[in-house]
Amino acid sequence: MAEDYASIATLRLMLKTQDSDPRDDLLQRALASASRSIDKSTGRRFWLDPVPVARTYRTAGRTVPEDDGEVLLVDDIGSTDGLVVEVGSGTSWSPLAAGRVETIPENALLDGRPVTGLLLVGDCWTSRQARVTTRFGWPAIPDDIEQATLIQANRLQRRKDSPEGVTGSAEWGVVRLSRRDPDVWNLIEQYVLPGFG
Repeated sequence: MAEDYASIATLRLMLKTQDSDPRDDLLQRALASASRSIDKSTGRRFWLDPVPVARTYRTAGRTVPEDDGEVLLVDDIGSTDGLVVEVGSGTSWSPLAAGRVETIPENALLDGRPVTGLLLVGDCWTSRQARVTTRFGWPAIPDDIEQATLIQANRLQRRKDSPEGVTGSAEWGVVRLSRRDPDVWNLIEQYVLPGFG
């Protein structure tokens, strides 16, 4: 199940509202919408699967040659505990021996970043498919993503007061809200997968 990237308590603090605000349902919906919007904008998700999940990858077009083997590009992996890599045709699978596969980039999880590739040491991914069982996602929600979620949730919450994307004040007059918040985009831009955004 998808997780929100910020807490309702933090959003309440940002909005300067009381605990158990009557708008809590609306605030929770705004957080969920902001979180899923960030997923769609970046092409990835920042919550970690609670248990290992198996995903199948066609190797054609997903491999990159390296000096010491070939890398299979995979979805973000946030934990390698219990990592199992198998090769096969889709109907029968053979596990790869321990030590044949290394995670790329090195030390990614220690740096709070996900693993994005699996290096088959000294060999090529000759099988048509690979099945990877692990916990996909990010090891932890980055601070930038949490802040972007809070800004976007606040914006969504206030949107009800700006019909048709127009808001106004006595000082500035009528102002049309931009489609994309520049602060949110600035925070999430570095996390966008190539081909998204």
